[in-house]
Amino acid sequence: MFYIPPMSDFDADPLGAPVTADRLVAADIVRGVTRMLLRHDLVAVPEMALDGGRRADLMAVDARGALVIVEIKVSRADLLGDGKWPDYLAYCDRFYWAVPAGFDTGPLESPAFLPERCGVIVADRYDATIIREAHTVPLAAPIRKRMTLHLARRAARRLVALADPECGYAGF
Repeated sequence: MFYIPPMSDFDADPLGAPVTADRLVAADIVRGVTRMLLRHDLVAVPEMALDGGRRADLMAVDARGALVIVEIKVSRADLLGDGKWPDYLAYCDRFYWAVPAGFDTGPLESPAFLPERCGVIVADRYDATIIREAHTVPLAAPIRKRMTLHLARRAARRLVALADPECGYAGF
């Protein structure tokens, strides 16, 4: 989960990783995209574990059970250095890139980033806008069921840990 530390604690997050400007921008994008998704009746969970050790930045589900993955990129190097994102397509009906305002979306138009399949969202801390809608590719029913249960259980575990930090479940 994206952690936004207090001002006196900008040197590390709870897991010991340094808090960088890029991580703070990513946290702002998570917030803005989550708000926008809620307006579209999609409920999102950040940092969703997938098979093979992969982790989607955001996974959302709508009222009909359609699954959406949003992958956040805060810099050109972040985008071009990510070779794992095609694996995410097997776990969602729609896939979006989310980037900050001013991000050069030119590379997202190249065939390597599947513009015919992947949508693009521009976001800040307060809101987000879909600038290219994602194409829907329906998941197979068994995968949908497995991922929906995984999303629900992950969200419930997080609620339990927030309500009772001493419950023994610290994983988010």
